[in-house]
Amino acid sequence: MKRLLDFFCSIVILIISFPLIICVGLLVKLKLGSPVLFTQQRPGLNGKPFYLYKFRTMTDERDQWGKLYPDEIRLTPFGRFLRKYSIDELPQLINVVKGELSLVGPRPLLMEYLPLYSEEQAKRHLVKPGITGWAQVNGRNAISWEEKFELDLWYVNNQSWHLDIKILLLTIKKVLFSEGINQSEQVTMEDFKGSKSVLKEGHG
Repeated sequence: MKRLLDFFCSIVILIISFPLIICVGLLVKLKLGSPVLFTQQRPGLNGKPFYLYKFRTMTDERDQWGKLYPDEIRLTPFGRFLRKYSIDELPQLINVVKGELSLVGPRPLLMEYLPLYSEEQAKRHLVKPGITGWAQVNGRNAISWEEKFELDLWYVNNQSWHLDIKILLLTIKKVLFSEGINQSEQVTMEDFKGSKSVLKEGHG
């Protein structure tokens, strides 16, 4: 039933937001160039890799040695706007239609994090990842990795229809008020480097 809800809700949202998606795509092309979409391999259900879609928010500016500049230099004001209101994540609805993502679930992180997880942290992959999740409505990038994983595991152990609806409604509020977009002064969440701490039981 969750798959059916994901599929039909995503189709409806894609149809309603189609004019916005086209306009954003054209602006990304004009302001940031090609490709319009940022694609990156991420771990899905049981760690199976898939390609995640997002609107591009950064330039490809490089130094004299061909190395990409830091994110804070490459992230443009337009890109910040797309991130602030989560517009850059609209293409992920395609991932939902394809069955690679759910509307609600632990966010799919980087493939290189897989060997860094503890046995408990790895359980976040026992459910399909989502566009939004329990961690996103309880701090998003403003909380530590340990707190984020605790919240992800709490969702895995307590998922339900009512909880998903609550998360979706809270997500709308978070996006409107742009809460928890960045961690402190950083453009994005700092890299996860592994943790030796033992996760405590999650909370609601």
